[in-house]
Amino acid sequence: MTTAYAPQPRAHTPVYARLYVQVLVAIALGALLGALQPDLASSMKPLGDGFIKLIRMIIAPVIFATVVAGIATMGDIRDLGRIGIKTLLYFEVITTPIVLVISLAVVNLVQPGAGINAVASSLDPKTVAAYATSAESLTTTQFLLNVIPNTLVDAFAKGDILQVLLVSVLFGLSLLFLGERGKPLLTFIEGLSDALFGVVKIVMRAAPVGAFGAMAFTIGTYGVGTLLSLGKLMAAFYLACLLFILLGMGAIARVCGFSIIRFILYLKDEILIVLGTSSSESVLPRLMARLEQLGCSKRVVGLVVPTGYSMNLDGTTVYMAMAAVFIAQATNTPMPLSKQLGLMAVLMLTSKGAAGVTGSGFVTLAATLSAIPSIPVAGLALLVGVDRFMSEARAITNLIGNAVAAVVVAKWEGALDVERMQAELEKRI
Repeated sequence: MTTAYAPQPRAHTPVYARLYVQVLVAIALGALLGALQPDLASSMKPLGDGFIKLIRMIIAPVIFATVVAGIATMGDIRDLGRIGIKTLLYFEVITTPIVLVISLAVVNLVQPGAGINAVASSLDPKTVAAYATSAESLTTTQFLLNVIPNTLVDAFAKGDILQVLLVSVLFGLSLLFLGERGKPLLTFIEGLSDALFGVVKIVMRAAPVGAFGAMAFTIGTYGVGTLLSLGKLMAAFYLACLLFILLGMGAIARVCGFSIIRFILYLKDEILIVLGTSSSESVLPRLMARLEQLGCSKRVVGLVVPTGYSMNLDGTTVYMAMAAVFIAQATNTPMPLSKQLGLMAVLMLTSKGAAGVTGSGFVTLAATLSAIPSIPVAGLALLVGVDRFMSEARAITNLIGNAVAAVVVAKWEGALDVERMQAELEKRI
């Protein structure tokens, strides 16, 4: 892109009025309440749930308006196909292998399951029965069929991102083919998009309340003691996520001409909201707006980010790879390199079906373990207690991975205003 960009001076905002400061304070207060008054803290759950519901309420229409407007203004249907192919190649050929290699390297070096000596027959299968049952229907064919909604309205009623994306692409193509006749409707949709992002700004004012409620509930319900019981696994998992972000995404960012550290600082508000709510969906509309502000083309952001939220779950992939090997270590199940390579191959497929499923991490992990019979599915019971404490890192890694993906694809497409990106990233925090 050749559009000149002159950075505007930022108006001075008091520290207490900045969203990331408010969210940080809310997280700290929530954790403190959970430690001191567990019963009261557990009752704060509706605050977190309410905020996430407010965001989910707006996700489907935001994706629809953004994707439709992006496709309808492309001018050439070949642009859509090219962006789609580049996005899928990036997900499968670049990020997923990096995720799996780093995850398996860390879990083999740290060996968090060594010494637990859990006997598979002694594990309570009832704890994970629901997840195992759901996994039985999680086939590739079923996943593909689920992308097609029963009706046009059903996609929006259920809020399934992939279904909404499919409807949006078809509608955008229709407007593209209509040409001048579709201009009035396109103008309306672009205006609707502006209004929807205005709603997002209003809803985000409640982010500190949502972060407080979610954090208070987590600490109050599960307790700090739960962290200590499987602390080694959690430490290894957080280390793997950190290495993936700093080394894996850092290397890709450097090739594309930006610093991953500055990029993370640019998205600090979104990252802290995800930390408090344990849901990357809580910032999806806001993330799309921030990436456009960074200089990424609206049409690229509209396609890459929603697709990534369904098919590029880097944090979930880290979790699944490490959890599978951890269970093998904890139950003294032999896991040679050949089996780990087989695990990588299975995860390349099963990790793509982790979105839009209740308890997705456990369901897809159960599906993965069922493909490797030597690892007992009942071993999932070992993870139930600490799974909630690892969801924050999963969500943050998913967020950063998809944000980097949008910038990379925009760069490949020549749809990234590099001058604007550098100016935004160099602004003082």
